[in-house]
Amino acid sequence: MKKSKINIEVTLDEQNIPENIQWSAEDAGAELQKTKAISIGIWDEKKRDTLMLDLWTKDMNVDEMKQFHINLLGSSASTLLSATGDEFMSSEISNLCEKLVQYLSEK
Repeated sequence: MKKSKINIEVTLDEQNIPENIQWSAEDAGAELQKTKAISIGIWDEKKRDTLMLDLWTKDMNVDEMKQFHINLLGSSASTLLSATGDEFMSSEISNLCEKLVQYLSEK
């Protein structure tokens, strides 16, 4: 059986706010890569709920944060379609992403 590790390193300031986030994955090469934000969803089967780990650095601006979350939603639409074949739900999420992109472009 193959195993793979994903590593996340977070440097915090004195107030425990992330200053630096780096990640690496064995399958993507072992070098640490810098990022401004990370979002990990973990499914709790017993509670039928999702634990979210959301971290972002203090230098990530508001527009980047909004785009990041639109991208997360869009990725969820694609994942949902490939995992379940549910075209309706995938389409609804994609439509929401399009509305949010339009909203951002009008600001």
